[in-house]
Amino acid sequence: MAVAKWNGVVLAESDAVKEIEGNLYFPPDSVNMEYLKETDTHSTCPWKGLATYFDIAVNGEINTDAAWHYPDPKPAAKEIAGYIAFWKGVEVTP
Repeated sequence: MAVAKWNGVVLAESDAVKEIEGNLYFPPDSVNMEYLKETDTHSTCPWKGLATYFDIAVNGEINTDAAWHYPDPKPAAKEIAGYIAFWKGVEVTP
């Protein structure tokens, strides 16, 4: 069971993660969205497409742009559409 934790709180937990380029992407229904807030930050991957980022807010602390997803990925990455990945100090264990 893969788990994503930050600041003592489980952000996501799933047996159905997808690993791409060393990042674990969690299915949308496995993520505790009450801790995530979409931001205006975006980045572009040549083969995955446009990524949108989330701030993570836990116990009064904010981890800026510490999660991302591809809401409408390019065809090569369609398997991770809507799946969410974490970084910036979020502990992700497979």
